[in-house]
Amino acid sequence: MSKVFSEHKVIFICIFLAAATLAAYWQVLSSDFINFDDTIYVTENQHVRTGFSGDNIRWAFAVGTVAYWHPLTWLSHMLDCQLYGLRPGMHHLTSLIIHIVNSLLLFLVFRRMTGAVWPSAFIAALFALHPINVDSVAWVAERKNLLSTLFWLLTMWAYASYAQRGGIIRYLATLLLFALGLLAKPMLVTLPFVMLLLDYWPLGRMRTASFSRDGDPEAGEAVRFDERASSIFRLLWEKIPFFALSGISSYFSYLSVRRLGITLSTELVPMKLRLTNAVVSYVAYIGKIVLPRKLAVYYPYPQEVAMWQALGALLLLICASVALILVFANRPYLGVGWLWFLGTLIPVIGLVQAGLWPALADRWAYVPLIGLGIIAAWGVSDLAAKWRLPASMIAVAAGVCLSALTVCTWLQARYWHNSFTLFTRALDVTFNNPIAHLNLGNVFLREQKTDQAIQQYREAIRIHSHFASAHHNLGIALGQQGRHDEAIEEYYTVLRLEKEHLKARFHLANALAKKGRLDEAISHYRKVIELGTVDAEVHNNFALALAKKGDIEEAIKHYALCLEIEPDSVEVLNNLGNALVQQQRYGPAVAHFKRALSLKPGFAETYYNLANTLYQLGQIDEAALHYQEALQLNPDDTDAHHGLGLALVRQEKYDEAIEHFKKAIKSNPDFGPAYYNLGKIFANRNEIDKAIEQFRKVLRIVPNDAEMHCNMGVLLVQQDQIDEAISEFQTALELDPTLSRARQQLEAALARATAPDY
Repeated sequence: MSKVFSEHKVIFICIFLAAATLAAYWQVLSSDFINFDDTIYVTENQHVRTGFSGDNIRWAFAVGTVAYWHPLTWLSHMLDCQLYGLRPGMHHLTSLIIHIVNSLLLFLVFRRMTGAVWPSAFIAALFALHPINVDSVAWVAERKNLLSTLFWLLTMWAYASYAQRGGIIRYLATLLLFALGLLAKPMLVTLPFVMLLLDYWPLGRMRTASFSRDGDPEAGEAVRFDERASSIFRLLWEKIPFFALSGISSYFSYLSVRRLGITLSTELVPMKLRLTNAVVSYVAYIGKIVLPRKLAVYYPYPQEVAMWQALGALLLLICASVALILVFANRPYLGVGWLWFLGTLIPVIGLVQAGLWPALADRWAYVPLIGLGIIAAWGVSDLAAKWRLPASMIAVAAGVCLSALTVCTWLQARYWHNSFTLFTRALDVTFNNPIAHLNLGNVFLREQKTDQAIQQYREAIRIHSHFASAHHNLGIALGQQGRHDEAIEEYYTVLRLEKEHLKARFHLANALAKKGRLDEAISHYRKVIELGTVDAEVHNNFALALAKKGDIEEAIKHYALCLEIEPDSVEVLNNLGNALVQQQRYGPAVAHFKRALSLKPGFAETYYNLANTLYQLGQIDEAALHYQEALQLNPDDTDAHHGLGLALVRQEKYDEAIEHFKKAIKSNPDFGPAYYNLGKIFANRNEIDKAIEQFRKVLRIVPNDAEMHCNMGVLLVQQDQIDEAISEFQTALELDPTLSRARQQLEAALARATAPDY
């Protein structure tokens, strides 16, 4: 067995790495998407959700669409959606597979470059099982981290092959893999510097001969210097295309964040604060790698950093750097690992910031961890050789360390089960964390727990009063409680903080429309559209406001724009049909209603609207059928019962009509038209007392209806209640002096009242 293991230990190590990683992370396959970035990257991103198409691929390669320029990452998410739809477990499975492949590649790359199996295995296991990497694996939105690292390691493999065997094909393959990595995430911009480190150790491409060409020691020193300079120049020269690609990627990333307007100015976050936080964060990363505790998805950026902390951290970094430089010649892996760690963190250390920038982030340590892993793996190997420690002792120590990390990773992965567990944990282990409060509030809002959501949003605002997203979501929660005036104030606060916050302006317009402030609402809808928003919901709500304002023609234009964006939107087809009805264009309206029903047969509102339109066209039998279909879907629909009652009256099915008018009244006791139409049926049947009873109920609901008072007077005349009839006619004329019918009836009633009684 020992011989078999010795001959195939690389295979056994790979199997162990894969199995241990699966064991540590298996539970993430039952985790949900989270409401922090997963919405932007997958669940609410129409380009990603709909999978591959020409338009979606063009969008993926466009600059300034959603975040940093990383088209390959978008394509990866699109592929998942194409294959699995929105099944979160399968998206997590893809990420886990990539992480396992990365771990295996890390082992194979360092084994190839160094020839050392066990140190290479240890660094790969450390990378695979360290809990600081849970963010990258369990967070679907961090696919970019996993994917870019995959190409980082493939680039290293190709580069090692080129360094050892040469050849333009191998060089171009290395360059291609590097370019693909940059298309996944610009984090690879530091890889050319890492390649120079690898040239020194372990590839040894900077070594020179230790003897002179003519036996003269002084001449030998000169030759060695010349050879070293020539070697360094050649290595730098071959990296120029890599640096050029890094520059292009950096430019596109800069262009993206500039177009999105998410770059944080030095006025907002002063450079002094960025520098002090950077040095403290370096030490914090080391601490979390050495002792992984209190890990969180988001660490809030500090308002200030104590100078003693910054100076202490800087002194520690300087001392460590000097110590490693002093032993660089004899133990180059120490310097390479340290510089790897320091250098690969530079793009995310916070000197340049955009978006919701944290103090530090566990996910950003995914590649830098490898640097400290180099120090640990080869340092332990060196010490074991120096102190002649037995291999069994080293194996036991490594096993205990990796077992502890595996348990910690398994425990940390539990918090990624859903957004609630994740952000509750973040609040437990961090202090004054507005992002955690915001996202926990979003969880409550989605679950219709608006009181708890409002509490979380207010706490986020207490911590960070200028937090636009918290004000915006607070407005949404208040709106859901019907507190539209308060919601409007929150939206205006957002616009004072961020003038081009389109979502806040859109929701402000919606709230204003609900309050009947149509002119203000229309103004904000126009502004949203002027700022370049191509969104069906915006056009639809704008059209609804225009229709309420009476501008039907423009409303129809915006409904048409909606259908260009979403041709199968049932809601828009229904709304457009209603607008066409207002223009008495019944034929096109019927066509739109029927198309909506072909797409969504269970849409009760459209059955009702179609029935109304057919009723207007005089197609009573078909209208009655559609009213009935609406009632099958919604048996308590007051309007549908009333509409069906009217259709039944036209069909002279009066008893059935009475039943539906009564059902309309049962579902809405203040529905005047049903009382009125009941009264008409009773009046036509000469059941005047019943008719008067129904008309009185109408007048209790609408006491200022002149026509209704006139109708009541006519019935009272029929009952010989002339004085009461005169009073009703007089009331009608007080309400509407132009109502000639009431005047005529009043004159007739007065004449009848003064006529001699024979």
